Amino acid sequence: MHRYRSHTCGALRASDIGEITRVSGWVHRVRDHGGVLFIDLRDHYGMTQVVADPDSAAFSTAEKVRSEWVIRVDGKVRERPEGTANPELPTGEVEVFATEIEILSAADELPVPVFGEPDYPEDLRLQYRFLDLRRETLHANIMKRIAVVGAIRQKMSDAGFFEFTTPILTASSPEGARDFLVPSRIHQGKFYALPQAPQQYKQLVMMSGFDRYFQIAPCFRDEDPRADRLPGEFYQLDVEMSFVEQEDVFQTMEPVLRGIFEDFAEGKPVTQDIPQIPYDVAIAKYGSDKPDLRNPIEMQDVTEHFRGSGFKIFAGMIEKDERVRVWSIPAPKGGSRAFCDRMNSWAQGEGQPGLGYIFYRDGEAAGPIGKNIGPERAEAVRVQLGLEDGDAVFLAAGRPENFAKFAGDARDRIGEELELTDKDRFELCWIVDFPMYEWNEDEKRIDFSHNPFSMPQGGLDALNNAQSDEDLIGLKAYQYDFVCNGFEIASGAIRNHLPEVMVKAFGNAGYEESVLQERFGGMYRAFHYGAPPHGGMAAGIDRIAMLLVGAKNLREVSLFPMNQQANDLLMGAPSEVAPSQLRELGLRVATPPKKD
Repeated sequence: MHRYRSHTCGALRASDIGEITRVSGWVHRVRDHGGVLFIDLRDHYGMTQVVADPDSAAFSTAEKVRSEWVIRVDGKVRERPEGTANPELPTGEVEVFATEIEILSAADELPVPVFGEPDYPEDLRLQYRFLDLRRETLHANIMKRIAVVGAIRQKMSDAGFFEFTTPILTASSPEGARDFLVPSRIHQGKFYALPQAPQQYKQLVMMSGFDRYFQIAPCFRDEDPRADRLPGEFYQLDVEMSFVEQEDVFQTMEPVLRGIFEDFAEGKPVTQDIPQIPYDVAIAKYGSDKPDLRNPIEMQDVTEHFRGSGFKIFAGMIEKDERVRVWSIPAPKGGSRAFCDRMNSWAQGEGQPGLGYIFYRDGEAAGPIGKNIGPERAEAVRVQLGLEDGDAVFLAAGRPENFAKFAGDARDRIGEELELTDKDRFELCWIVDFPMYEWNEDEKRIDFSHNPFSMPQGGLDALNNAQSDEDLIGLKAYQYDFVCNGFEIASGAIRNHLPEVMVKAFGNAGYEESVLQERFGGMYRAFHYGAPPHGGMAAGIDRIAMLLVGAKNLREVSLFPMNQQANDLLMGAPSEVAPSQLRELGLRVATPPKKD
């Protein structure tokens, strides 16, 4: 018999009754039933019940073991006594009557429990992540993530893609975030960068004559912590295709992405006919370029109902500034003063002066705004939005670029509060026609809004015909996002593959051609030697896994994540290094300035 096991802890069944077995694992818990000891023995594959009674030679050892000790058990498989079978366990019909127990490894008192799902401080859980990973839910999350990655690889292969690997040590480039820099010992004073994404390399793969590229790629960004992104590093499904237009990318990748959700949705509905929503429409209807379509609320523009109305605040804003709009956020069944006041308080908690509203009851409009604009205008708003008695509408006014996000947050909040958002489904969509440029208010200049390597709609002619910053901000690009349940799952574009377009596009964002040659030299040169039209995308593995397991935090699907302060509490990173290492690199650590 094998030194440690003839069966795993999840393998034994009724068909094994009467057999001699050997199992090894962790002691999940010990129960004393009138002198008879029951040990739930756990390994990666499942749980087996072990029984030791005072007549067994194993009993004295069984009395010593505690939770999370690692033991080996020899014994006989027998049927559980009548009425004690556990239908929740695959091994629930049988138990192992122990004849010998060997302690393989004892465990100290646990700093965090493994049994159950306790709500322990996250930093303590991350410091002892190897214990936290033994918990059933987190263990299952990691295994599902592995299964998701395996399914992605299979689907990409079936779709005719080939898996490439690209360098980790590369050159620094502006991808939208700070680079992690790696000092060179051989070339002192110079630095490599860890890739924010394999963007340039995957485009160069297309220029090298390969056709369909994919990679489960590690990406590194020195960003401030965010709730929807792991600090430091994350993984994405990176994709690129030659000789394609935008619709080709959609038709190719929809079956892959939709298929992943279908495979792991556990019966929850998944969008079949995936809509394409222009960016401007998404902002106007949902206040977000990553809308949660499980929420049926759609915002509408009701500016004309307030122009010249008795509600002087909105009417005055409209009169003074032609760009001011009034947006409405319908709230079906939200027509009570208590709910409206609660939303108003929420808005104030978000740093807003409040959130105006009208609610309808007994065939009339109620609330200060409803009374001020008069019954005819209030009725016109109700008719436009299709509201009924018992419904409400919330209102936001100003320049849309200043309040759209807040309005979108209010829409989400209303959907949650009124239980309109269907949590048991996966709603997918494409967001298309992103702006090529945006105004960088901090630096008072035009900047790329999404991906600097994208093809503007209209190509070089569109860039040449733009006569002002306003014209440039109005340009659309062949850029797109794939969204699920309010999360950006993937982002991509049809690429700019012509050197003259690249020079003009980057020039508009303040980059001289010499800077292009210096910072993007490899790709810039490749454009001069026959670059195919190409496009692709990148999908976030961690976010997909998070949605599929129903977690609310990306750390629940990551093996060894950092905390929100970008510290690896398990390994103690980042850490200081020895002076000798710094000397080898030709570096000296500057004393950080004292904080006030």
